[in-house]
Amino acid sequence: SVLWHRPREIVSANVNVPLKLALTPPPEEIPGTQAFERLLDRSNIPAAKTGTLKWLVDGKRFFPDLDRELAAAKRSVDLQVYIFDNDDIAVRYADKLKERSKDINVRVMFDDMGSSFAQTSPPETPAPKGFVPPTNMPLYLRSGSELEVRRTLNPWLVADHSKLILVDNRIAYIGGMNVGREYFNEWHDLMIRIEGPIVADFQRDYNRTWRKAGPYGDFGLLRPPRFTRRVPPVGDGAPVRVLRTDPAEGRYEILKATLMGIRAARKRIWIQNPYVAHDDITMAIEEAARRGVDVRMILPARGDSTIMDVANIAVARRLIQAGGKVYNYPLMTHMKVMICDDWACVGSANLDTLSMRINRELNIAFRDPGQVKELVDKVFLPDF
Repeated sequence: SVLWHRPREIVSANVNVPLKLALTPPPEEIPGTQAFERLLDRSNIPAAKTGTLKWLVDGKRFFPDLDRELAAAKRSVDLQVYIFDNDDIAVRYADKLKERSKDINVRVMFDDMGSSFAQTSPPETPAPKGFVPPTNMPLYLRSGSELEVRRTLNPWLVADHSKLILVDNRIAYIGGMNVGREYFNEWHDLMIRIEGPIVADFQRDYNRTWRKAGPYGDFGLLRPPRFTRRVPPVGDGAPVRVLRTDPAEGRYEILKATLMGIRAARKRIWIQNPYVAHDDITMAIEEAARRGVDVRMILPARGDSTIMDVANIAVARRLIQAGGKVYNYPLMTHMKVMICDDWACVGSANLDTLSMRINRELNIAFRDPGQVKELVDKVFLPDF
């Protein structure tokens, strides 16, 4: 995947060559309908399982919720992020996890490349006077604690961009937030609290990633997995699909489902994402605008990457010319949210080639009317 997609993107972004996109007729199945769900099933998108969703917009809502669950945990806490920073907020949460490891099992995973680069860049707001960041976060996390730490490594510069936190195999958090000051109080972002039987799928996924990140690498998968407790059903749950980008396992479900939703949409495509640069996706969005779909895209007014800011401006210009609308969020928005008609897809994946083809990502998709409406009310309407 990397040997093909990295050179392809370099060429297509810098050389004036025509890109070919197979423009077959849009699917007849409308996103949000049972027919569209059957289409996803036929396309080998993982089956839906029951779960409840709670939207935690920005650090001021996510981190207090996480604090309560960390304090109440009775058996285990498993945390995976792309970035575990070394600023004062990251140290605060490292200390919380270290303290809990005295009583329960605590495991922490983070991407080696993502965390290493982040730790060399100071946050926008100053740290408390006198704060000295640790120079080695794995060592800091292990020091004086029973906490287990593993780093996901980066062969071929492939990163694990997933965010997944599990408490007692009962609650899962996924979304866009890492552990650091940007996510605590600087950036606009989203985490989703999930409960119900689908949490068992997230726990199995975490356990598998943990084994692969160990000293034996892929051979660690030969070891028997950790037992996963059955998660009790929830009374008001709805069907939720877990989607992955995982090139090592040939999984491109996020890209496939995203394109199917965009191409099948009849009435609306609403997107909030900081990095929009996948050619097939941007062309499909523009084509939807030209056929009369209400296409709206929220981009950061000022992102954390000058290169991606330039790419976003180019995408915005083409979308406006096609008849869509583009909104600038006044600060950095790090959300990864999309609604196509009455079907939604949210998680860690950006709309770029890294997230769709190269890095490991974790999203969910759902069509429950109440959850879609709540996502509209809590994310899109306030930001338009």
